[in-house]
Amino acid sequence: MAAIVSAAVLAVPVGAAGSGGSQDWSAAWATGVHHPVPSNDWDGPNWSVDGFNGESVRQVVRVSAGGSRLRVRFSHRYGSQPLRLTGATVGSSGPGATVRPGTLRPLTFGHRSSVTVPAGAELVSDPVPFEVAALDRVTVTLYFAGSTGPATFHQGGLTTSYRAAGDRRADPGDAAFGGATSHSWYYLAGVDVSGVPPRAAGRPGAGGGPAGPSGRTGGSLGATGTVVAFGDSLTDGYGTTPDADNRYPDRLAERLVAQGRRLGVVNVGINGNKLLADSPCYGERGVTRFHRDVLGQPGVRTAVVLIGTNDIGGGGFPDFGCGASPVVTADEVVDGHRALVRAAHRQGIEVVGLTIPPMKGAFGYDTPANEAVRDRVNERLRAGVGYDALVDLDRLLADPTDPDALRPEYDAGDRLHVNDAGAELIAVEVARVLR
Repeated sequence: MAAIVSAAVLAVPVGAAGSGGSQDWSAAWATGVHHPVPSNDWDGPNWSVDGFNGESVRQVVRVSAGGSRLRVRFSHRYGSQPLRLTGATVGSSGPGATVRPGTLRPLTFGHRSSVTVPAGAELVSDPVPFEVAALDRVTVTLYFAGSTGPATFHQGGLTTSYRAAGDRRADPGDAAFGGATSHSWYYLAGVDVSGVPPRAAGRPGAGGGPAGPSGRTGGSLGATGTVVAFGDSLTDGYGTTPDADNRYPDRLAERLVAQGRRLGVVNVGINGNKLLADSPCYGERGVTRFHRDVLGQPGVRTAVVLIGTNDIGGGGFPDFGCGASPVVTADEVVDGHRALVRAAHRQGIEVVGLTIPPMKGAFGYDTPANEAVRDRVNERLRAGVGYDALVDLDRLLADPTDPDALRPEYDAGDRLHVNDAGAELIAVEVARVLR
């Protein structure tokens, strides 16, 4: 019989769960979740509306910090009915949907394998002994014996997820997962680590480092905190190569590991997200979700903020089914940035701001009125709104011959998003200012 976990228990802030003693937790991977939405041509297929029934879902994530124990966070925030999670496992990722033999470990919830999660609630697994190094990949397999209803998810995962009929939690192979795939994450909200990690870190861009309960002894100290990258599709990685971990927060994590800096990096960007307006497709407004998605992360010490492009560029768009896009002023956008800074500083968290990049030629976004607002916002950000450091992406990414446009070598092709080279540049510049 599934354990029924009360909403009160599930609502305990995960950042507080490891306070005190030697088992403090740091977020090593996280994502921003949002409402289920139908598939579309530009984001590809997803399974969120129908959810799952008698199926296993296998999902791969890359952790940015290592440890000797981990726990997994799940979200049913946008569910319409209680969710029965029949069971889950975690293991060290092999190629594709495979899991390295001998590394699968069951996840438990209050020492039980099954759990029922109330609609709107969140869930944290019990800690499990599991050695993982920074930049290793881990695979989480969920089994739902019954119907889940619509699934809370993150649409723009840029990482292949797999599904199979039946209970495949203990199956390290990929034969059962040979059907349809998706580039979204379902119910997953975070992976936290604690304790001393193994000596060797996984290789950047590798198809799964030598992670998992491998018997390696630890030789370095654990993470000293987490950097949380917050924003819209420019942070989420739209325009970078799928299944390559080339979003700017991924590249930032690699640079910090190479420099020997013991900081995790997690990415809570959401495609289409706005600073000032909610969307049933693209998440709650930034000034609201910042408190949960950034300030609620275990071990957070620095936030990196890049948001406002969709407020400005989409201002005045009619409701196409994803919510209205009100016209915004520069003052409103700047006030929103100030609100984020104040909220972070109240918790002793440093904040790095990024100016809004060029968008000349971007369909629907590039108008003289929008450009005037973007210019004014960036001027105000440069003048100072309380950020502890500022990276001027507007100037870094601008075409020298046309400063309102992206440099061609950084353009993903739509004049709005950056490609892998642009993401690398952002990572380099953010790394320079992190303390």
